[in-house]
Amino acid sequence: MIVVTGATGNIGRQLVGLLAEAGEQVRAVSRGSKPVDLPAGVEHAVADLGDLDSLYPALRGAEALFLLITGEQLMTGPEPAQVMKAASAAGVRRVVFVSSQGAVTRPESAGYARTIAFEQALAESDLEWTSLRPGAFFSNTYAWIEAVRTSRTVAAPFGDVGLPAVDPGDIAAVAAVALREDGHGGRAYTLTGPAVVTPREQAAAIATAVDEPISFVELTAAQAKENMLRFMPEAVADHTLTILGTPTAEEQQVSGDIEQVLGRPATSYAEWALRQRAMYR
Repeated sequence: MIVVTGATGNIGRQLVGLLAEAGEQVRAVSRGSKPVDLPAGVEHAVADLGDLDSLYPALRGAEALFLLITGEQLMTGPEPAQVMKAASAAGVRRVVFVSSQGAVTRPESAGYARTIAFEQALAESDLEWTSLRPGAFFSNTYAWIEAVRTSRTVAAPFGDVGLPAVDPGDIAAVAAVALREDGHGGRAYTLTGPAVVTPREQAAAIATAVDEPISFVELTAAQAKENMLRFMPEAVADHTLTILGTPTAEEQQVSGDIEQVLGRPATSYAEWALRQRAMYR
């Protein structure tokens, strides 16, 4: 049995599908009690990483765990060592954790303190672990959907500053391999796309995908932060804006880890945008 936390999110939803297609027993964990659309044969469990009493039953009997912390869990919650103990007590032996590239490139940032603590707790546990360290996600540009649909406009800060953002589907594919196959224990993979891409270039790729002209409007950092605070803690918004505006050379470097694990190149933003075009139309 493989347990997938964050099973309704951009990574988890795709990971559940990949594991189910591979014939694995899967338990999809989400915090809400609303019905979720899952592949046939996949169990659904309601649990919250912030509540260990709810988490333990969701993990019981599983051998592997996909661990994703989001929202308030990026800043607060049970001690990571307690989460590892709960997983181990439930029978879990292998954990694939979604960390962040920023935990390495900006370890002094308060926004990464808890992510770093989870990596440390894994390393000190009796569990076999793999850390996935993505940078920016292609799916961050879902925030543009409404404006693209209604006014054919994209608004974003730092229009000409690029990062090698990554397809969440590629993260899910690497996670599926690490959860199912030996040889990935004790490894940390930096997951990026195949090239640096700027927000202005992303807007152009969406325009090509929907076959419509799209205008790019550059936001100030203050305007962008105001938008971010609607769905992320302030400390996370601050360090995200710092990376978007003043990335280090390491944060702009393309990694070959996706190709190493999957045996194929990472997906480009243009390819991803074509697959998502119905959402932007």
